Amino acid sequence: MRDLIKPEWIRVKYRHDATIEAIKKDTKEKGLATVCQEALCPNIWECWSSGTATFMLMGDTCTRGCAFCHVKTARVPGKLDPLEHEKLLESIRRMKLTYVVLTSVDRDDLPDQGAEHLAHCIAHLKKNLPELRIEILIPDFRGDLSLVKKIVDAGPDVLAHNIETIERLTPKVRDRRAGYRQSLAVLKGIKEMAPAIHTKSGIMAGFGEKKEEVEKAMDDLRAAGVSFLTVGQYLRPSKDQLAVREYVDPELFRHYERAGLLKGFHYVASGPFVRSSYKAGELFIEALLKREERAKRLKNPSPFAEAVNA
Repeated sequence: MRDLIKPEWIRVKYRHDATIEAIKKDTKEKGLATVCQEALCPNIWECWSSGTATFMLMGDTCTRGCAFCHVKTARVPGKLDPLEHEKLLESIRRMKLTYVVLTSVDRDDLPDQGAEHLAHCIAHLKKNLPELRIEILIPDFRGDLSLVKKIVDAGPDVLAHNIETIERLTPKVRDRRAGYRQSLAVLKGIKEMAPAIHTKSGIMAGFGEKKEEVEKAMDDLRAAGVSFLTVGQYLRPSKDQLAVREYVDPELFRHYERAGLLKGFHYVASGPFVRSSYKAGELFIEALLKREERAKRLKNPSPFAEAVNA
């Protein structure tokens, strides 16, 4: 399919600065991957220049081949780095982060799909940086909730898993081993294991979905207990991925934000450049978590009221 002409609102101006170069150098030296680079995120310069990065654990090669994704894929990507938890800790300390987003590739080749490795990284950060807020975007572990529980038990502050698109388009957009209902079951399972944990999911727009289908996906996510939602424009990373079917008008993104809040999400980030780890969401969620802690101390039964009305 021929590429659509990008409207003005979707154009990104790239720039370099010393902070960006320092993060590049640091992650390269430690053999760490960032989803910012691997997925060609359009917000990389904005986030990196403010000292925010999303670390991608378990390497830079995935066992799945989703049609939208630019991350490298292989049937057996290679051994996990046994020192990744130490390298991660050192980089976070050097960057002086207070809120970190972790994500990972899928590792279907491993007996536990990498669940123990991810849990160990989270627990190591929690032990050594108790004030650090940790958000992790996890794979679906092929729906095995016993593996999901390993991540839950490690104690992240926010646990995310993206449905990526509406149900009708899932077979076209995502790897055959993924599934819309499987992802919802993972998100629901997390809330059943730990009702107090905040869950998060993301939807990409521009694959040919209808507004009503996006709103139905929102309803499904709320039924699974999801707290936070991101809706962003799909941007084709290269000619090897799916073509963009539509550049969604900013006003429709604003509609999705309003609709999501009315449906009960505690926070909705919706816009052309929004991604599941976009820093604006991180800052809000960090503030929300602090409000909750303060509310607990004051025995305030409604910590979200302040956040939503702020």
